[in-house]
Amino acid sequence: MAIERGITLSNVSGSGDNGRIIKRDIENFNSSNVLSNKNIISSGKESLVEFANSQMRKTIAKRLSQSKFSAPHYYLGVEFDMDNLISFRNQHNHVTESKISFNDLIIKATAKALKAHPEVNSRWYDDKIIHHNHVHIGVAVAVEEGLVVPVVKFADEKSLSQIGELVKDYAARARGKKLTPTEMDGSTFTISNLGMYGISEFTSIINQPNSAILSVGAIIQKPIVKDGKIVIGNTLKLTLACDHRTVDGATGSFFLKTLRNFIENPVSILL
Repeated sequence: MAIERGITLSNVSGSGDNGRIIKRDIENFNSSNVLSNKNIISSGKESLVEFANSQMRKTIAKRLSQSKFSAPHYYLGVEFDMDNLISFRNQHNHVTESKISFNDLIIKATAKALKAHPEVNSRWYDDKIIHHNHVHIGVAVAVEEGLVVPVVKFADEKSLSQIGELVKDYAARARGKKLTPTEMDGSTFTISNLGMYGISEFTSIINQPNSAILSVGAIIQKPIVKDGKIVIGNTLKLTLACDHRTVDGATGSFFLKTLRNFIENPVSILL
């Protein structure tokens, strides 16, 4: 019957047992309900827009590719309790004219942790490893053409207010393409923060010749356990990317443990 009517059985829905096609299905079949190929062909046209790579984009591509392929990366992730730091920042900004951000606090805490763990504040050479006694923290800043990394030099010696003012100035001048080469040179460690974009956690490529980079996510409110009770707390996830040639896993872990102490006990940042 199907052949006589020119019906393709694969287009017919069976109503019999286990989906079997029966006579009634063929008699009731309406070919107009079957979409032909010509009914679903899109009339759209493929298109693209081509952009020439800027010198900045070429430099970023070259440096990050070299880092990824020459330095054996590994990653350590942690989650910090931010309740005390939030309270500390609120009190600081309430009594001072110079307002600080969470990123400023993280820069300061990281600088102090690096002083305690110079192995992380290091640089690889083929025949030697250098531990820097000074702490120069690069702060990744997104700009229209890509990314620049101005450097907060001697970050461990600067006050929170000094760090805050400097980072604000760097960010403004970075977007105006007014940073000098000297201001982007000499970092010993780098921090990249995407928390303001709502990113909870991520990993970064090491900004060589640094041995490590810290990726900072957004502060998230969620249920946590405190003193045996479930409460709503504020948490922050950070990921440390390390060059395994210079920083072993235990070394990176000890650094993060020290950083945790500064972040979760923020008064210690000022000591």
